[in-house]
Amino acid sequence: MVEYWPNKQGIQLNNEVARLFLTTKQKFRHNLVNTTNTQLYTDILDNSSRHKLFSTILVQLELLILDIIELDLSTNHIKLLNYKILCDLNQKSLNSFIKMLRFKNNPIKFIDQPEYFFSRRLLSEHRLILEHLLIYLTFGSSYVTCQSFIFNNQKTPKKHVAILLENLIIHVSNSVIFMLFESLKSLSNILDFLIHHQLCNSIFTSTRSLALFRNSLIWQNITYFYIIQPRIIYNGRYQIWLINSNGIQTKYIHISRLNDLPKLSTLKLLSIFLIEIQDLLLPKIENFLLILSRILLYILIHILGNSAIFIIRIITSSLYGIKK
Repeated sequence: MVEYWPNKQGIQLNNEVARLFLTTKQKFRHNLVNTTNTQLYTDILDNSSRHKLFSTILVQLELLILDIIELDLSTNHIKLLNYKILCDLNQKSLNSFIKMLRFKNNPIKFIDQPEYFFSRRLLSEHRLILEHLLIYLTFGSSYVTCQSFIFNNQKTPKKHVAILLENLIIHVSNSVIFMLFESLKSLSNILDFLIHHQLCNSIFTSTRSLALFRNSLIWQNITYFYIIQPRIIYNGRYQIWLINSNGIQTKYIHISRLNDLPKLSTLKLLSIFLIEIQDLLLPKIENFLLILSRILLYILIHILGNSAIFIIRIITSSLYGIKK
């Protein structure tokens, strides 16, 4: 039986939010290893450090919701300030995590610079990462735009809200480690920091392994921004991250992304055009190659068959001549 999220403010919504946060926190006790083929910045951390970071982010999100209620912000305010709210959540989560580690250094500020593809992705997807979730948690499902998801907003499954919460936590944790990387700058500083504070995954204990990991993430961000993201937008889907007993996994959910299409750059539109060409020509090319392979196979069998018959006749004639 599907259970639905409350559609308006009240005691029922407050209880569901409290229950959701408790359930999510309990999930942090699971194995938090990344089981996907997509790398995360948090892969550099061991399981215990991921647990601490996720818990820190969840606490900061609770405080954020209380601030929204106290300031009496409307859904329009949330939509207008959403990116700033997300940046603030990233910054406060980072500060809290650093404070927990007792790291004494210059304050690390949120990186919002267009030369970083990671920052560009955050800017382009901030509404999907945070906006819908904040509205669910503070106002109820009826305040979410009807056309956003494939189901009626009055009947939003509780599982859907839980997935959005887990997705936010993983995105923010990724941002926190990204900011740490960029603030520490050199590989030696990053490695010293990770080892000194006992955060490091045993796989990344050398400068070489760390360099490979960092370069792989940079290339992954570029590939996602120019190739994968346009395809996902064109297909009306969104990639989310979630936590289960096996670890961190990813899946796609259907969501209206019509507003994102006009915002795509020329290069991204070219990527979509190539997808269209691929969808149009690939089946025809496959069909042509299939027919061609059958023809070639028929010709080959025919030639081999005739050759075999010809050779047998020659051998037979030779044997007949020898007998004479």
